[in-house]
Amino acid sequence: MARERHSATLTGVARILLLVTDLELGGTPAVVRELAVRLCRGGASVEAACLGGFGPVARQIQEAGIEVTALHAGGIFDWRVIGRLSRLIGDHRVQTVLSFLVHANAAAAATAMMNDGVRYIQSIQTTQPWPCWHWWVQGAVEHWAWKIVVPSDSVAAAAVEWSGIRRDKIVVIPNAVDAAGDRSGAVPGRLSPTSVGFLGRLDPVKRVADLVDAVGRLEGVHLHIFGDGPDRHAIEARVRQLGLGGRVTLHGAVADARQAFSQMDVLVLPSEAEGFGLVLIEAMAAGVPVVGTDVPGIRDVVRDGFNGLLAPARNPEALASAIRRILRDGPLRSTLVDNATNDVRQRFSWEAVLPRYKRLLLDD
Repeated sequence: MARERHSATLTGVARILLLVTDLELGGTPAVVRELAVRLCRGGASVEAACLGGFGPVARQIQEAGIEVTALHAGGIFDWRVIGRLSRLIGDHRVQTVLSFLVHANAAAAATAMMNDGVRYIQSIQTTQPWPCWHWWVQGAVEHWAWKIVVPSDSVAAAAVEWSGIRRDKIVVIPNAVDAAGDRSGAVPGRLSPTSVGFLGRLDPVKRVADLVDAVGRLEGVHLHIFGDGPDRHAIEARVRQLGLGGRVTLHGAVADARQAFSQMDVLVLPSEAEGFGLVLIEAMAAGVPVVGTDVPGIRDVVRDGFNGLLAPARNPEALASAIRRILRDGPLRSTLVDNATNDVRQRFSWEAVLPRYKRLLLDD
């Protein structure tokens, strides 16, 4: 078990372990990083662990002086990781484990019988109905959890329906961003906006090809795609098929979202399922207007016509219409940006969200 220690513990305070499947670039690892750093600043004793190997976000957490342990699971059926995790919990005298995503939830639950006196909290971050076995496993392991944290009412409804979790066991705590973030890189105020952007994992559920189709219907618009993942080749094939090679740029993964937002006049999230859509509030905080699909998770964040626009999922024509509306209507664009900035501050800033995590994790 590879381990690099950066002490962040304080004598006499509850020891908290944040466990996640991996610490590669992505929405949930970013939530784990920010939560660890902010809890630690507040005096909590926090460390992080991931089932896989070290990734970029693990190193970011370490740079903040927080211990990170990689458990190096060889796959989803590598049961040796359970022993490693159990020893970590025992050796470090962990008192609360907050796990994120079904694999980490299952691994944490498997250690419960070996670690008396440890409080387990699980987190579900998706409304994606497939694969169905994920929801079956979640329903089987939730009995070991004291509470289940979800980022939106949509995820709560999915957990009740598909995993049979009692609603009174679920705590809704939205994801958060730094609402006082740097907006200097955003470019939504240009008189002739022409740049559309996507930022996230290139996964089929994101339906980035629908966004490519939508941009093909918009004259003079360039699409910037930031991220990587299994759907990259399919997206590249769609770009070639539509002859959009000169109007679509795939940049690959970026470590700093501000780098991506600086090249966007509007961010689009065309997913058919989301648990929350962290990138939406990141864009809002950066002053970039957003278009999302009208699906669970996204509609928990985007209020159509108030802080962004919604379009039906799997409908490139409707998506193109919403993008066109934002690009052409300057007053609307400004109103959406102003409303989104205020909305993020009130609902999705760490100032608003962190106290809820502290009550859950630190209060007896």
